[in-house]
Amino acid sequence: MQVIELSITLLIILNILAWLIIHVVLSYICLRLPDSFYESEKSEIDLKDWELKLYKIVGIRKWKTILPDGGGVFRGGFRKKELKALTSTYINKFILETRRAELTHWILIPPAILFFLWNPPLVGWIMVGYALLVNLPFIMIQRYNRYRFKPILKKQMKREQYRGTSNESF
Repeated sequence: MQVIELSITLLIILNILAWLIIHVVLSYICLRLPDSFYESEKSEIDLKDWELKLYKIVGIRKWKTILPDGGGVFRGGFRKKELKALTSTYINKFILETRRAELTHWILIPPAILFFLWNPPLVGWIMVGYALLVNLPFIMIQRYNRYRFKPILKKQMKREQYRGTSNESF
């Protein structure tokens, strides 16, 4: 239900600023949550068979590398575009950061409902579509990468245990 009525120009400006603020604030909050928040086994939801089939159908391996990596936007962020080390410590951190990124993108979707307050219903629905279109591919990428890296982590941990090496810092 539209509560505020604005000119087209003001609506466009308000929509752009609102999304910018929502993205920056919520992303920053998720970044500042301690790693322990993302380490819980409860935060881990395995891929379902239908998800794996969907990822294959949409060709996620082909397009996931062309989307931007927002991990470096804030100081202290973690870039996930490429592996920087092949140690169990680093891979574990990489997996944890996929959880952080997935949660960030999930919580960026619900604020789209706020856009109904100052937009006509059609534009409100366009904002909901925008939220889904912009965030769902990144959620898919994080889940897919985590699925791929879990066996690599187990293999690397066994390799390091066999060699008796300690985990290198990244």
